[in-house]
Amino acid sequence: MLPPRLKKAITDNPKKLANLIDLVNLPSTLREFVGQSQISHLGCFMRVWSYIKDNNLQDPNNKNVVKCDEKLKGILLGKPQVELCELPALIKLHFSKEQK
Repeated sequence: MLPPRLKKAITDNPKKLANLIDLVNLPSTLREFVGQSQISHLGCFMRVWSYIKDNNLQDPNNKNVVKCDEKLKGILLGKPQVELCELPALIKLHFSKEQK
């Protein structure tokens, strides 16, 4: 069961959902991180999020901050730490508009 806001967003703009779940070819930096040559935007974000959780990279005092290790810095523009709200935008930078 989807939350009402998400359900409305999907029904109002199905193309937006398609962009999240369509498989795309990954650039080399993300390909090395994810371990696949094709993945959806959403799948890529989920892999990055899993990596953050598995390696305890969230700041224990402020869960909205991710402390980047060397591997994560490679895909997040070399930043030593990022806010959770920045994460999708930083990952999206690796995907060009024409990629499919």
